[in-house]
Amino acid sequence: MNRTRQFVLAVMTAALLTGCTQAPVQTDPAQGAGPAEPAVPAEQAPAADADRGGQAQTGQDGAVSREAALAVALENAGVPAADAYNIRTERDEESGIPVYDIEFETDYGDYDFQVARSDGQIVGADYEVDEEWLDTLDGTPVTAEEAGDLVLEKIPGAEKEDVRIWEEQEDGRGRYEGEAFSGGLKYEFEIDPQTGRIYDWNADLRE
Repeated sequence: MNRTRQFVLAVMTAALLTGCTQAPVQTDPAQGAGPAEPAVPAEQAPAADADRGGQAQTGQDGAVSREAALAVALENAGVPAADAYNIRTERDEESGIPVYDIEFETDYGDYDFQVARSDGQIVGADYEVDEEWLDTLDGTPVTAEEAGDLVLEKIPGAEKEDVRIWEEQEDGRGRYEGEAFSGGLKYEFEIDPQTGRIYDWNADLRE
């Protein structure tokens, strides 16, 4: 009987000693079993990359990217991106306004635009389409009134009273000529009546 009690006491003592020597394993519910990694102090954490996200990068002095400025110029000129080559885009100033000076060529003419870096507004433009290309480019005949509407589409915020247009018949083909004043800019243009193509366009800030 005494031996039996001694055996039971020995087994119980061994079990108690084993439970005391095994440290409990802490688990991180989010990571499963295993010790949790130490947290990185906020001041040591890497800063977020401001250039990620797929949006156009902007500089400190403007909100418009070079790519966006070029797209504005191409759309205003009515030139498909695939037609433009020898493209040059440089930072410059026009009458104190920070701009992108954009130049590109096509098979049918050369183009020059100044686009404000702050808001993407066109503050200068100069281009001329070679007349021998007019019949090969897309277009339909237009009246003088319709030609005026085409001009208004190219000038943000302009009204009909801002545009003057007249017809010239110095050559066999004829043309519409005109000028417009809007938003501090003076515009001069020539339009082909047979295609509705604005083939000569100039825009300058008025001093």
